[in-house]
This record gives sequence, C-alpha cells and structure tokens, in this order.
Amino acid sequence: MSSLSWRRLPWWSRVTVVFILGRALDTVLLLWQASIEGPNAWTGARPRYLDFANIWDGRWYEIIAQVGYPSTLQVDTTGHLAQNQWAFLPVYPYVVKGLMLFTGMSWEASAVLVTVLCAWGATLVFYKLMRARLRPSTAMYATVLFSVAPVAALFQVAYAEAMFTLLLAGILYLWVKRRFWWMLPLIVIAAFTRPGEVALALALGLWVVWRLWRAWRGAEEFRMPELVASVIATLVALVSGLAWPVIADHVTGYPGAYTETELSWRVSYTGWQPLVPFTPWIQGAKWWFTLWLHLPAWVGYLALAALVALGVLFLVVPAARRLGMELRLWIASYGLYVLAVFFPQSSTFRILLPLFPALGVVAAPRARWHRIGMVVVFIAAQVGWLLLAWTIGDYDWSPP
Repeated sequence: MSSLSWRRLPWWSRVTVVFILGRALDTVLLLWQASIEGPNAWTGARPRYLDFANIWDGRWYEIIAQVGYPSTLQVDTTGHLAQNQWAFLPVYPYVVKGLMLFTGMSWEASAVLVTVLCAWGATLVFYKLMRARLRPSTAMYATVLFSVAPVAALFQVAYAEAMFTLLLAGILYLWVKRRFWWMLPLIVIAAFTRPGEVALALALGLWVVWRLWRAWRGAEEFRMPELVASVIATLVALVSGLAWPVIADHVTGYPGAYTETELSWRVSYTGWQPLVPFTPWIQGAKWWFTLWLHLPAWVGYLALAALVALGVLFLVVPAARRLGMELRLWIASYGLYVLAVFFPQSSTFRILLPLFPALGVVAAPRARWHRIGMVVVFIAAQVGWLLLAWTIGDYDWSPP
C-alpha cells in the first residue's frame, strides 16, 4: 500500500491495522515462549495459547469469577494474611463471567476475547487522545509505540490491564475535552478494575488548583459550571479510589484486609512490614543494590534520586509541554502514587503501563532513525519482559 493510499484510509482503520500487527507480533512471541515452556503449576509443558495466556493473575481472576471473594481470610504461619482474591478488583472477572454465561465459551477463551476487545478500544481512544494534542503523524507513531510497548502482551492475556487502559484513556480524553460529567461513570468503573484511582483524584485536584490560580492571575477564565463539574469529578475519583479497601474491611471484618493482602505479595522481598508511604522504593534501592548487585546502599539511593530527577525533567521538556497540563499532571500523579505504595520488582513494568500518555513525548522526534530505532528497542524489550516475567520457573521470583 502506498503512503498516499494509507493516509486516505479512515483514522480508525489505520489504527486498527496497527493494533492487528501489534497483536500478531505478540501472538508469535507468546507461541514461541509457550513452545519452550516446561511443566509448571498452571500448565503442562508446551501449553496451547489460551492456557498460556491464562496463567499468573489470570488464575486469580478465574477464581473470583467462580467463587467470588472470601469473607473469612486465611493467615500464614506468622499470623499475617495469606495471598487471596481481595488483591484483585471485580470488574474484569465478572465481565468475563458474563460473556461466558452469554456465549457458553470457556473462561480461557472469554478472558482473552474481553482483553483483546478492550485493547482494541484502548488503542483507538489512545490515538484520539494523542491527536487532541499532537500532529497526525506523531499521534500515529505514538500509537505504533503503544501497540508494541514492552508490556504490550498484556493486551491479549487474562489480565485487567487492557480494560483499565481503555477506561483510563477514555477518562483522560474526556478530561482534555472538558467533558467532566461524561467522565463520572468511567471513573467509578475504573476504580473497581485496577488500583490507582487516588492518583487520578490527585491529578484532577491539582488541575483545579492550577486553573483557579490562572483565573486569579487573569490568565484564563474558569467558569463556575466547569469548576463545579471538575470538583465533583475529583471527589468521585477520591471516594471511588478509597472504596475497595473499605468494602474489603466490611466484608471480611478484618481491618486493613486489602492493604495487608497486597503486602503479602512482597513479603519474600521485604518480610512483613507495615506500609509506610514512600518507603518501598527506598527499601527496594537498598535491597536490589546490596543483595543483587553487591554495591553499597548509597549507590541505590543515588540511583533512586537520579530516577526521580529524570522523571521531573521529563515532564518539563518541550515535547511534554505539548501534551497539555492534564496529561502531565496525570503522569506526575501516577508516578508519585507508584513511588508511594509499590515495591520495585518485576511487576513494576506492568504497573507503569498507565503512564502510556508519556509515549507522546517519546514519539516527538521525527527523524527516521529514531522512529525505527524505538520500535526495535520496544520489540526487544517485549522479548526481554516475556522471558523475564511471563516464563515460569521452579521458583519464580519475577512474576509479571
């Protein structure tokens, strides 16, 4: 197809072609990895695609679809909560269950189909989000990077990330377009799909403060209807984001049920420790650099400080400013959220997926060598991530 014919296609068809090519690539990579996979806790050796796409968290979602959430929680030998379903939110598994009941398909097929459809929608909305602030060619190239991102295999396995990405992309697009009332149902659904809604509340709240400050300086008018709608969206995001821990406490009668359940996944790294905001990455800097790299702890702390500084610098470069204040605030707020609550480990790559608006910055340079090179780097990173995180060993310390 010539470049002229390509440009004449409707935008949605061009985005769909990019999406299909990305999924074809990941299908090949997953089938290749399945062909070298040995027997494991979930599958036999060399599993078929649907079985291989439903391992790890996919099995937890299947348990939720089958039996729901426990009202009585089990504790381990130390007296702390064992891993259980409360770490996983309900929208994705129950949507998959609904499709199973409607079509009669298996869990494995239904879960992958829901994920792929959500990923397709997310790719379409992502392009519209980028197009709202960037030139068409840059928006399309950002969409290519989105479809071949290092963790893009999550767009066709039994994980909730594709659904959350679709909802989040829709929320951000509506925010950019100032359609706050339309955001509200998406905000509520997203809060029960994946964690992270409190970061959205922070981003919206900071945006309201920024707009009030600009109005006070006379730089931009902030009309009352828009102020009221944006404040309500902020409050809905805050309440929705805090709801699941409250529900877990109420159903189980165990104070801190959700938080302690989440902490059970990092006990092999840190031991049992209460969650103190912003300490996990400090602990991680020491853990990785002293135990794995055999370097002094101060080297890890220095690396962490450099990482934070680079993140701040990233948000102020001209390409980032072209994204607009809304997307920059989301990137900053979600990054702050990750620093506050997550321990850095192999699953951090997946946790960083909601930072996808940053691809608009990566896509900014127009040099051919850069654009081809970034695609090659992203595909190589996919291979590395799949081998590191999706592969299952006898004792696997690197879950996706």
